[in-house]
Amino acid sequence: MTGHAKTSFVCLPCRASYKQPYDRERVQRGCPRCAEPMIHAGSAFAPPPRRDTEGWRVLSVLLHAGVRFHKSCCGGPGYRPRTLSEVRERLRYARRTGEPIARSLTRRELP
Repeated sequence: MTGHAKTSFVCLPCRASYKQPYDRERVQRGCPRCAEPMIHAGSAFAPPPRRDTEGWRVLSVLLHAGVRFHKSCCGGPGYRPRTLSEVRERLRYARRTGEPIARSLTRRELP
Protein backbone atom coordinates (compact mmCIF):
# COMPACT_ATOMS: atom_id res chain seq x y z
CA MET A 1 0.00 0.00 0.00
CA THR A 2 1.25 3.48 -0.86
CA GLY A 3 0.98 5.83 2.12
CA HIS A 4 -2.34 7.59 2.35
CA ALA A 5 -2.76 8.21 -1.36
CA LYS A 6 -6.37 7.73 -2.39
CA THR A 7 -7.71 7.08 -5.84
CA SER A 8 -11.18 6.75 -7.34
CA PHE A 9 -13.00 3.55 -8.15
CA VAL A 10 -16.21 3.75 -10.20
CA CYS A 11 -19.30 1.57 -10.34
CA LEU A 12 -21.01 2.34 -13.65
CA PRO A 13 -24.31 0.52 -12.90
CA CYS A 14 -24.74 2.48 -9.63
CA ARG A 15 -23.31 5.72 -11.07
CA ALA A 16 -21.13 5.97 -8.00
CA SER A 17 -17.51 6.81 -7.29
CA TYR A 18 -15.54 5.92 -4.18
CA LYS A 19 -12.16 7.30 -3.07
CA GLN A 20 -10.12 4.50 -1.55
CA PRO A 21 -6.47 3.94 -0.72
CA TYR A 22 -4.62 2.45 -3.68
CA ASP A 23 -3.22 -1.01 -3.04
CA ARG A 24 -1.26 -2.75 -5.83
CA GLU A 25 -2.08 -6.14 -4.32
CA ARG A 26 -5.83 -5.45 -4.27
CA VAL A 27 -6.58 -3.80 -7.60
CA GLN A 28 -10.08 -5.32 -7.99
CA ARG A 29 -12.73 -3.75 -5.76
CA GLY A 30 -16.39 -4.59 -5.36
CA CYS A 31 -19.04 -1.86 -5.19
CA PRO A 32 -20.34 -1.32 -1.64
CA ARG A 33 -23.87 -0.89 -3.05
CA CYS A 34 -24.22 -3.74 -5.60
CA ALA A 35 -21.02 -5.83 -5.16
CA GLU A 36 -20.25 -5.61 -8.92
CA PRO A 37 -16.58 -5.04 -9.85
CA MET A 38 -15.57 -1.38 -9.91
CA ILE A 39 -13.20 0.24 -12.40
CA HIS A 40 -10.10 2.08 -11.21
CA ALA A 41 -10.58 5.60 -12.61
CA GLY A 42 -7.51 7.36 -11.16
CA SER A 43 -6.66 9.96 -8.56
CA ALA A 44 -7.65 13.00 -10.68
CA PHE A 45 -11.18 11.70 -11.38
CA ALA A 46 -14.23 13.87 -10.68
CA PRO A 47 -17.55 12.06 -11.22
CA PRO A 48 -20.47 13.61 -13.06
CA PRO A 49 -23.63 14.13 -11.00
CA ARG A 50 -25.61 10.88 -10.63
CA ARG A 51 -28.53 12.31 -12.66
CA ASP A 52 -26.27 13.33 -15.58
CA THR A 53 -27.10 10.44 -17.92
CA GLU A 54 -25.00 11.79 -20.80
CA GLY A 55 -22.00 12.36 -18.52
CA TRP A 56 -22.15 8.76 -17.28
CA ARG A 57 -22.49 7.43 -20.86
CA VAL A 58 -19.40 9.43 -21.88
CA LEU A 59 -17.56 8.15 -18.80
CA SER A 60 -18.53 4.56 -19.64
CA VAL A 61 -17.04 4.89 -23.14
CA LEU A 62 -13.84 6.40 -21.74
CA LEU A 63 -13.35 3.77 -19.03
CA HIS A 64 -14.14 0.86 -21.36
CA ALA A 65 -11.60 2.24 -23.86
CA GLY A 66 -8.95 2.19 -21.12
CA VAL A 67 -8.84 5.96 -20.55
CA ARG A 68 -8.11 6.83 -16.92
CA PHE A 69 -7.86 10.04 -14.91
CA HIS A 70 -4.36 10.09 -13.42
CA LYS A 71 -2.52 13.22 -12.34
CA SER A 72 0.30 14.27 -14.62
CA CYS A 73 3.42 16.31 -13.94
CA CYS A 74 1.47 19.45 -14.89
CA GLY A 75 -1.59 18.78 -12.75
CA GLY A 76 -4.71 17.08 -14.05
CA PRO A 77 -5.29 14.16 -16.39
CA GLY A 78 -5.45 16.21 -19.58
CA TYR A 79 -8.31 16.58 -22.03
CA ARG A 80 -11.31 14.25 -21.76
CA PRO A 81 -14.49 14.66 -23.86
CA ARG A 82 -17.58 15.69 -21.90
CA THR A 83 -20.37 15.24 -24.46
CA LEU A 84 -21.55 12.34 -26.58
CA SER A 85 -21.02 14.42 -29.73
CA GLU A 86 -17.33 14.91 -28.80
CA VAL A 87 -17.05 11.15 -28.18
CA ARG A 88 -18.74 10.28 -31.51
CA GLU A 89 -16.48 12.70 -33.38
CA ARG A 90 -13.36 11.12 -31.87
CA LEU A 91 -14.61 7.55 -32.47
CA ARG A 92 -15.23 8.40 -36.15
CA TYR A 93 -11.70 9.83 -36.36
CA ALA A 94 -10.25 6.63 -34.82
CA ARG A 95 -12.15 4.42 -37.29
CA ARG A 96 -11.12 6.58 -40.24
CA THR A 97 -7.42 6.83 -39.34
CA GLY A 98 -6.80 3.57 -37.49
CA GLU A 99 -5.57 5.49 -34.44
CA PRO A 100 -6.19 3.65 -31.13
CA ILE A 101 -9.54 4.68 -29.62
CA ALA A 102 -8.03 5.70 -26.28
CA ARG A 103 -5.62 8.06 -28.07
CA SER A 104 -8.40 9.61 -30.17
CA LEU A 105 -10.61 10.10 -27.12
CA THR A 106 -7.90 12.08 -25.33
CA ARG A 107 -7.13 14.46 -28.22
CA ARG A 108 -8.10 18.03 -27.38
CA GLU A 109 -8.54 18.84 -31.06
CA LEU A 110 -8.75 16.62 -34.09
CA PRO A 111 -6.45 17.32 -37.06
